[in-house]
Amino acid sequence: MPLNSIRLHDHTQLVQGAAAQRRAELYQGRVGLSALAKNKKAVAVASFASIGGFLYGYQQGVLGGSFTKPSFQEKFPRTTEATVQSLLTAILQIGGYVGSLTAGLFGEVYSRKHTILSGALFLYNAELAPPEVRGLLVAMQQLGVTFGIMVAYWIGYGTNFIGGTGSGQRDLAWQLPWIIQGIPAVILAVGTFFMPFSPRLLVNKGRDDEAIATLSYLRNLPKDHELIQIEFLEIKAEAIFNRRILEQRYPQLLKEGGNIWIRELMGYANLFRTADSFKRTAIAGIIMFFQQWTGIDSIIYYAPFIFQNLGLSSNSVSLLATGVVGVIMVLASMLSMVFIDKLGRKPLWIASCTGMGLSMLIVGIITAKFSSDWPKHAAGGWAAVVFVWIYIANFAYGAGPVSWTLISEIFPLSTRAKGTAIGATSNWANTIVVAYSVPPMIKHIGFGTYILFAVINVFSIVFVYFFVPETKGKTLEEMDLVFGSHTSRDETALLAGIQKEVGLIALLSKEKHSMEKNTSEEKSIPGE
Repeated sequence: MPLNSIRLHDHTQLVQGAAAQRRAELYQGRVGLSALAKNKKAVAVASFASIGGFLYGYQQGVLGGSFTKPSFQEKFPRTTEATVQSLLTAILQIGGYVGSLTAGLFGEVYSRKHTILSGALFLYNAELAPPEVRGLLVAMQQLGVTFGIMVAYWIGYGTNFIGGTGSGQRDLAWQLPWIIQGIPAVILAVGTFFMPFSPRLLVNKGRDDEAIATLSYLRNLPKDHELIQIEFLEIKAEAIFNRRILEQRYPQLLKEGGNIWIRELMGYANLFRTADSFKRTAIAGIIMFFQQWTGIDSIIYYAPFIFQNLGLSSNSVSLLATGVVGVIMVLASMLSMVFIDKLGRKPLWIASCTGMGLSMLIVGIITAKFSSDWPKHAAGGWAAVVFVWIYIANFAYGAGPVSWTLISEIFPLSTRAKGTAIGATSNWANTIVVAYSVPPMIKHIGFGTYILFAVINVFSIVFVYFFVPETKGKTLEEMDLVFGSHTSRDETALLAGIQKEVGLIALLSKEKHSMEKNTSEEKSIPGE
């Protein structure tokens, strides 16, 4: 169907919200927490899948605690060297980088649930959740990551006392946290075989009946229920839309290749096809660069090591201070769930990075002044620790959740999933660099490490203020105005035509007519 044959004005409302509005009417306006009771199965499956988020957070927190334990240092003497610590931590991140780079591709070719352990968790949960609770479940996943970090920190603190905190400490003191990590990993790996396939994946593979059955199970509604039919037709329309976008842009290549690998790779090529697409992709990559170079993973991975360098010479005290970091992250992450849609993305980022920048600056100044003799300046050391805690709180309510939200909102429909994957890949790539760089930086330039992070926070504020649009409440067409593009308007027109083709618009119109008729009949009945 040619784009110019579609009357965009007549269909835009249906494309952008009529189905959601009808769902809201059927749910009696319940969204978020109030809608959980209606989606118990979907919430249960998504919560189980979010064990992956917990594991991601746990592995971030467990390694740094091992480095500072006497039994670990006795077993692996070279791990006391900054270069060895940085190398081991960086190697740990390479798996995450490869997973984020391939998760979107393998998730399409195979399945979301079978690639959860390689990085498709967020995609799987987002596609499983109904719109009424999707935002809440995404926020819960972020909370799961910070909860995993907190648990790792406190387990590390508790196991530090196995066999004492000195030279007689048992190997179990560092082994047990790693053993514990394997338990939820095995549970998740086995459990994925019993989890449902993503309805969207089933539609993409032409298994429509299975997709309807899965939706019926997850929503706890009959297959012919209006909500099931609306959601299924929306998914089907989007699947057809993505195929046609690629057919329009790469007709000859797709005709010659004709397989799913070619189709998915061309989806990534779309991210760099035009200046507009490249600008959005660049913002996704740069925002994740700044998210990492604000210094967050230097604290998460090396918190015990950093606290020792701030004068907390006792390993037990440094691990205790690290445990407080985990608690702060969890509590501040809850704040983001409240404010991110009220205050907006840019204000939250700017406030967050301002707090982080000032905190790093103060830590740097304190370190420059007192690091030559921490025992004589214990109060200064604790002051630096407190500002590290303040730094963590600022990240957890702002830059952390805002960055992931932004990269999922700045792309048009046809490239959103792939664009988000590129942003995640940038995150992991910069995580590797930060993880490798920080120990040598602290060793050789000391307080300069914190000053550097403070300066980068300033640059991130400038970048977001001048180059990143506010996405709170923005439609795709409004985003096009910001980027000087018509991509989303044209794609909205195409999607509207496909929705009409699959019968979604007819279904919505029929239900609207039925509701108006019922309302009219109710009004004609004399009052009691």
